[in-house]
Amino acid sequence: MGGEVLFFTPEDIFNYAYAIFHSPTYRTRYAEFLKIDFPRLPLTSDKGLFRSLAKKGAELVSLHLMEAPVLNTPAIKYPIDGSHKVEKVAYDDKNQRVYINKTQYFEGVPPEVWDFHIGGYQVCHKWLKDRKGRTLSYDERVHYQKIVVALKETIRLMEEIDELIPGWPLE
Repeated sequence: MGGEVLFFTPEDIFNYAYAIFHSPTYRTRYAEFLKIDFPRLPLTSDKGLFRSLAKKGAELVSLHLMEAPVLNTPAIKYPIDGSHKVEKVAYDDKNQRVYINKTQYFEGVPPEVWDFHIGGYQVCHKWLKDRKGRTLSYDERVHYQKIVVALKETIRLMEEIDELIPGWPLE
């Protein structure tokens, strides 16, 4: 037979679904439905679109599992040494700083990252708030920097996913 052999792995299908469910347009368009039922996965017959979305989904999965190489070079600074104790979490929009106490902060946290919500929680704030009264270890400070980078990259990928999708409903 002289036809194209089409083979998608289970990971391709998962990654495609992960991309679709991270599309801001999908989330907005189906917001009411998503509140009352499980998400429905719209499929495309466009193999190129499927592969492109699966690739973006794979990038998201890698970020969310904290395995993406981009996480190893955080652009977020933690410039002031001190107690590392989380006392009061505050965001300085003008300087893009997340303070953990009066003198120590993470710098380079864009407002859209600070405001990013998952499951009703503001991720950057909640992670630190859950550690209030504790002293952050070096590994915890590095992990927070990676979270910020992961969220920044997630926002970028979500925009790219929306740009790939020609319109709704998918064809």
